[in-house]
Amino acid sequence: MGVLPLVHALVPNSVGNLGSLLETVLPWAGLAVPFALLAALRRRSASAAVAAGVAAVLWLGAFWPVVAAGAAADEPNLTVVTHNVGAENADPAGTARTLLAAGPDLVALEEITDDALPAYRKALDKALPHSVRIGTVALWSRHPLTDTRRVVLDPGWSRSLRAEVRTPGGTVAVYVVHLPSVRVGLFGFGTAARDRNIQELDRVLAQERQDKVLLLGDLNGSAADRSLAPLVRRLKPVQDAVGGGFGLSWPAAFPLTRLDHVLGRGVVAVESWTLGGTGSDHLPVAARVRV
Repeated sequence: MGVLPLVHALVPNSVGNLGSLLETVLPWAGLAVPFALLAALRRRSASAAVAAGVAAVLWLGAFWPVVAAGAAADEPNLTVVTHNVGAENADPAGTARTLLAAGPDLVALEEITDDALPAYRKALDKALPHSVRIGTVALWSRHPLTDTRRVVLDPGWSRSLRAEVRTPGGTVAVYVVHLPSVRVGLFGFGTAARDRNIQELDRVLAQERQDKVLLLGDLNGSAADRSLAPLVRRLKPVQDAVGGGFGLSWPAAFPLTRLDHVLGRGVVAVESWTLGGTGSDHLPVAARVRV
């Protein structure tokens, strides 16, 4: 298991999307190392202990850049937060207070309902006076918004928007996206709808003319998932750029993977972290960047 971070690309998606499923929880492959080492010690097997050590080195080699926190070379001038607030969230006001505690300049929300919207507006509008809500996604900003519009990834869904944010550091094209959910079932890892939306989003991003771009939202997949590769090639995950951990965000009670992301182009990643739990099954994700 410790070698999976190096060979996961060899696991095919042709049968139940097993490759993508493995990549969704890839960091947990390292859990096999202490168990293998314990078994080697109990058996007093030098060769097994060496194999466990090699697996540990391989795991660290694959993930050390993400685990280790690099020293920030730039001062941030934009703090962003993204959160799938959950349609069943019974405490939108408390959720908004948790998000505001990060001192954000931008707050992106996914899975926002008509019933909860007034509570979010009441809590967020004072600190972040510029906002747009389209379908089940919304964006609040400290800075003026222009050219706000729906991004059509699937004609039957309204879960994506684009806005231009006039920050002191320049104009940033900000996308707020909630990709379709995935499911693990009898026939494997169901990702078809999500993957179609990824391809369409990649087409949209290919036409983006702003130099500075942020993509905020619930992508329902890990950045390591090969299906997200078109997005990751265009926009760099802030969490991967700054390190300091995996930034696992789902499920909130015991996070196993990072479904919620801040990706950027033309911006400098400075810091990334998760916030405390809210009434959602996702944790909020925050990041600081320089634009």
